[in-house]
Amino acid sequence: MDNRYIECIAKIHTDFPDKFGIPRQSGIVNALKGLVIFEPKYRNEDAFRGLEGFSHIWLIWGFLYSNRKKWAPMVKPPRLGGNTRMGVFATRSPNRPNSLGLSSVRLDKIDFHTEYGPVLHVSGIDMIDQTPIYDIKPYITYADSHPDAIEGFVDQVKNKELIVDFNKEHKNKIPEKYHKALIGVLAQDPRPSYHDDPDRIYGFYFAGYNVRFKVQSDTITVYDITKLR
Repeated sequence: MDNRYIECIAKIHTDFPDKFGIPRQSGIVNALKGLVIFEPKYRNEDAFRGLEGFSHIWLIWGFLYSNRKKWAPMVKPPRLGGNTRMGVFATRSPNRPNSLGLSSVRLDKIDFHTEYGPVLHVSGIDMIDQTPIYDIKPYITYADSHPDAIEGFVDQVKNKELIVDFNKEHKNKIPEKYHKALIGVLAQDPRPSYHDDPDRIYGFYFAGYNVRFKVQSDTITVYDITKLR
């Protein structure tokens, strides 16, 4: 048996067509939603029996746009400003020997759809639309939660959220149901860690809209929002 072979069992549908703008970790922006739709082979309802009793699940998935043919032993984590190198196994960089991601997300509900079978509604996502899912496991507090854990260099750099300036004019350009999620994404500062240009206009695609913004000091200002055709 070839233990290197894994099969896509599902794909997650999210509001991010590209990686720019996606939170760097799962669970940071709980308002971000996703739908996990399974491949026909895995739509047997028996496989989901008991899953509704868990509030959180682990998703094991594959990075869509990590195409490196050779892995690098050292990477530059955003947490350290993108200028300091750390060993790849001390980070969650997508540039790994195997392009696998691991996310802990909230399981909001399970729908049993007539066409797609069991569909998982999840929140706190950090994945591009159509990301392949390779496995799902329940989150178990007694085994998975470690309140006394030491977090290495991550614990030395505190996460600081930006103040989001999102005025009424721009809010009216995108449906209200996306406001909370968008504010959460912007507060995390979507820019590359090594960028600090107060005059530059950045942008990312979210929920069918092009969101453009500027960052000055500790404030991120929505510059414009336009609907994609």
